[in-house]
Amino acid sequence: METWEFEAELWPWKGETDAWIFVTAPPEVTEEIREASIATGPPRGFGSVRVEARIGTTIWRTSVFPGQDGYALPIKKAVRRKEDLQVGDRALVSITLV
Repeated sequence: METWEFEAELWPWKGETDAWIFVTAPPEVTEEIREASIATGPPRGFGSVRVEARIGTTIWRTSVFPGQDGYALPIKKAVRRKEDLQVGDRALVSITLV
């Protein structure tokens, strides 16, 4: 499977400070994921795509969700704690379709 790597800023969903935190894949990565996901079968709920994500040494499985600016990747609280990340920080993110 193909892997994409990008740097992005952590942002809160709907202004919440600690509940749902995301990064957004840049447009070119979003388009490549969209094209590659067609081969994995029909879209999942909300148009999500299953991925394996990595930030630093932390690896987890989740889904990315389509948004106006690109696919949004949720960053779990456990990941943020382990990698010492907060809203507004930039993170180097790696995602692979699963």
